[in-house]
Amino acid sequence: MKIDLLDMSAFVAVARAKGFREGARLSGKSPSGLSEAVRRLEAELGVRLLNRTTRSVVPTEAGERLLERLGPALSEMEAAFDVVNGFRDRPAGTLRLNVPISAARLVLPDIVPRFLAAYPDIQLEILAEDSFVDVLAVGCDAGIRYDERLEQDMIAIPIGPRTQRFATAASPSYLDLHGRPEHPSELINHACLRGRFSSGLMPPCEFERDGEIVRITPTGPLIVSIGGATDLVVDAAIAGTGIVYLFEEWLRPHLDSGALEPVLEPWWQSFSGPFLYYPGRRLVPAPLRAFIDFITVSAKPPNTLAPEGKNHGPRE
Repeated sequence: MKIDLLDMSAFVAVARAKGFREGARLSGKSPSGLSEAVRRLEAELGVRLLNRTTRSVVPTEAGERLLERLGPALSEMEAAFDVVNGFRDRPAGTLRLNVPISAARLVLPDIVPRFLAAYPDIQLEILAEDSFVDVLAVGCDAGIRYDERLEQDMIAIPIGPRTQRFATAASPSYLDLHGRPEHPSELINHACLRGRFSSGLMPPCEFERDGEIVRITPTGPLIVSIGGATDLVVDAAIAGTGIVYLFEEWLRPHLDSGALEPVLEPWWQSFSGPFLYYPGRRLVPAPLRAFIDFITVSAKPPNTLAPEGKNHGPRE
């Protein structure tokens, strides 16, 4: 029996992604190429591995058993090749990161160009989305998450600003017409522009001052999907439609230009900045190791040591 390693990798990609199109997107291969590879593997093994319909691709019982064994084995093989990669003058290969859209917008622009200039043989692939998925299950090497989203038994390394704030703002024309709130509870009487996650969750607006925490669930004329349509609420706020609640860094250019005016600034709540997180396995792929080293050195204040990564569990 001659089994092609690439065919096995194709099966794992499709089975984990539960679809040929998604598997192709995550692996960088074509859907037709993955489909042909899986067919060859099934023909060689003499057993069906995937049940395919027009709506879904689901592993059969045999496929599930094979996936359980192949996934860790392929990961170990990739890690073994990365040991050799570590002896190169410059690490090479592909690094895949799963990140929130806010991190792609606010954290990575300062890091990615400098990293790619330092490591020209590394190809960086960023999967930005607002849903919080298992980074390994979608074929990524690492992810960026905030403290409350870190998964258990993962290594977490600080990346980007260590403190951020949620800000509220509106156009001067809106505030001239409707008044300037002095307490978060007054937002109930204002038009608030809100975001909803793809899961359906619409998070409340949180404020804090002198130990007092206020959570508000206001209403308003516009709700957008968090991430993909966030710029729309910013544009609507600038146009005078209502009050927007968003990352301060996202709003900062418009606050500085005067297009937006801060609202309830003494109440803006601070929170911990994001982390790069990855599995705590012994052999870290060379492209990921290069990225970890790069952000660790970049984050060092002069004459100090960068903090060690540590295991993080979810924060309730």
